[in-house]
Amino acid sequence: MKASIIVFPGTNREHDMADCLLAVSGKPARLVWHAETEIPQSDLIVLPGGFSYGDYLRTGAMAAHSPIMRDVIKKAHAGVPVLGVCNGFQILCESGLLPGVLQRNASLKFICKDVWLKVENASTLFTSKYQKGELARMICAHGDGNYFADNTTLDQLEHDGRVVFRYADAQGRVTAEANANGAQRNIAGICDPKGRILGMMPHPENAVEAALGSTDGRRLFESVVEALVG
Repeated sequence: MKASIIVFPGTNREHDMADCLLAVSGKPARLVWHAETEIPQSDLIVLPGGFSYGDYLRTGAMAAHSPIMRDVIKKAHAGVPVLGVCNGFQILCESGLLPGVLQRNASLKFICKDVWLKVENASTLFTSKYQKGELARMICAHGDGNYFADNTTLDQLEHDGRVVFRYADAQGRVTAEANANGAQRNIAGICDPKGRILGMMPHPENAVEAALGSTDGRRLFESVVEALVG
């Protein structure tokens, strides 16, 4: 599997993501600098976490206009799967590949902690190795993870099964107390209508080894490898 990881000024999770992809697929990922205009032939494009452009203006807003994003958008529309994690999710929304925006956390504080995610859609190429309704423990590390969209958009996402992950408690209850950042309807991750573009705030790449406290994120990458390589 050929994977490309897009690197912006301020990105800081590209090597975590590269290590994870190598461990799961056995193939090294390529790092592509934001100033490039074309991505090498890829089976998967990843927008990793960090603080692109220092999070100036609005998180992900400046990165969405980087030269490389024109090719990311072009390839995404052509069907190449795209995964955006944390800052990558913000960039996907700012570039129009996913609806909504990511706002400041309701607490107005940076959050770094383990969270429980309820799998709402196990039919995407990113989630086929999960079961619908099961819980996965991953790590949040963000200051702007509060997902917001108008009610019409939220209802459409629900109707189409495009809410992939929700914040929940350890018993699987989707409550206000379990909501890590104030996101509407506890949304932690969404996908496009075809399930080939996934944006999520928690970091699955930091939940692939037992030494890190959880291996629940590994199956996301195993799902991708199985779907793209077989």
